[in-house]
Amino acid sequence: MTLGRDEVLAAGKEFLGHPRLVTAITSVAIGIAVFAHPVRQLTGWAGLVGALAVLVALAAASIVARWRTIEWRGLLPVSLIVFLAWAGLTLLWSQYQWATLWSLLYLAAFTILALYVALLRDTIQIVRAFGDVLRVALGLSIALEILSGLLLDTEIRFLGILGNLDSLGPIQGVAGTRNQLGILAVLALITFGTEYRTKSVPRGLAIGSLVAAGLALLLTRSPVAIGGFAVVCVAAAALYGLRRVADERRRYWQIAILVLAVIGAGLTWIFRSAIIDLLNAGGELSYRLAVWYQAWSLIGLHPLEGWGWVGTWRADLPPYSLFQGLSVRSETSASNAYLDVWFQLGLVGLVIFLGLLGLAFTRSWLLASRRRSVVFAWPALVLVALLTTALAESSILIEFGWLTFVVCAVKAAEQLSWRQAFQRLTPADSGPADLPRR
Repeated sequence: MTLGRDEVLAAGKEFLGHPRLVTAITSVAIGIAVFAHPVRQLTGWAGLVGALAVLVALAAASIVARWRTIEWRGLLPVSLIVFLAWAGLTLLWSQYQWATLWSLLYLAAFTILALYVALLRDTIQIVRAFGDVLRVALGLSIALEILSGLLLDTEIRFLGILGNLDSLGPIQGVAGTRNQLGILAVLALITFGTEYRTKSVPRGLAIGSLVAAGLALLLTRSPVAIGGFAVVCVAAAALYGLRRVADERRRYWQIAILVLAVIGAGLTWIFRSAIIDLLNAGGELSYRLAVWYQAWSLIGLHPLEGWGWVGTWRADLPPYSLFQGLSVRSETSASNAYLDVWFQLGLVGLVIFLGLLGLAFTRSWLLASRRRSVVFAWPALVLVALLTTALAESSILIEFGWLTFVVCAVKAAEQLSWRQAFQRLTPADSGPADLPRR
C-alpha cells in the first residue's frame, strides 16, 4: 500500500511532535551543551558543529510540528532579542568578521536549543532533564578521575584531567577545568535538591546524587564555585523565609532583603582580602587581575561599541593574541562575564546585558517567592549561581552556561512578561481565544 503525500506529512508531523521525541531532543540538547568540551576534544570542531547542526534542524522541525500548541505572545524576552541583535550588529565593525560570524552562528545554535527546551517543556520536566544529564556528567567525571588519579596514575591530557584525585584534588572531570566542573556541581546541587523536594525521582537516587555533587564540588577545590554555592545557600534561605510570609507583608521583606544584599556586597568588598585568604584564592585572583588589567586597557580603544562578538577568545586573532603570555594558561575569556561583554560588545552591549540579567533574575525571584510549588525556586537559584560565578568566569556566555541562562530567562518571562499583562487588559472579544500550550 502506497501512502499519499498528505499521509506522509501527517505521519512526519506526528513523529516530530511526539512527546517522547521532545523529551529525547531536550535531553540531548542539554547533554551536548554540558559535554561540549569532551565532544570537541574527541571529534574536533567539525564533529561538535555537525552534531549541533543536526540537532538544531531536528529541534526546528519539531517546533514547526507543534507550532499551534505554543503560546508565543509575551514569551520571548525583548531584552534577549535586543542583546542578540546588538551582538549581530558588531559584525559590521568587527576586525575579525569571519570569527564573529562563526561565533554568532554558534551562539544562535545554543539559543535555539534553549528556546526549544523552554517552549516545549514544563519547569519540572526541565529540572528532570537537567538532573539526568548532570548525573551522567558528574558520574563520568568521578569515574575518569578515579581512572586517571588512582588506577593509571597519569594525566588524561586531551580532556584536561590532571589525575590529582590521589591528593584529593583539584579535579577537572569532563568540564576541562576545576572551576567549570565546580559550577556544574553547584547547578547539580540545586537541581538534585529540587528533585528531592518535589519527589520527582526516588528518594535514594536524589540523596545519592546530592552526595556525589557535594563531593565533586569539594574535590574541585574551586574558590569560584564554592563561593557561588555559599551565595546560593543564602539566597535559598531568603526564599524559604519569603515563601512563608503573608502576601501583604512580602513586599516589605523583599525590600529588606534587597537592602541586606547591598550591605552584604559592600561588606564583601571591604573584607575581600580576608575572604580571598579564607578561600585560598590568592593565585586565582592574581591571574585574573592580570587579565582584567589587560582587558581594561584595550576596552578604551572601543569603549562604546566593543571589538566585536567572538564568544570564546581566539588566541590567533588580535587583540586576543595580546593576552597570551600573561600566564602559562591559554586565555579563552576575560574570566569575568561582565568585563567580557564590555570588551566584545562595548558599553552599549554591557548595559543591554545587565538589563537582560536584571529582568530575568527579578522575574524568576518574584515567581519563586510567590508560587507555592518549590519547582519555581529552581530558575531563581540557578540564576543566582550563574550571575555570582560570572564575576570570575565567563561561562554564562557560551554553551552550557548560555543555554541554561536562556532557559531560565524564557521560563520567567513566560509567567511575568509585561506584554502578557498588557494582553490581559485587552477586552476579551478583541480577538480569538488563546490556544493552549499543549
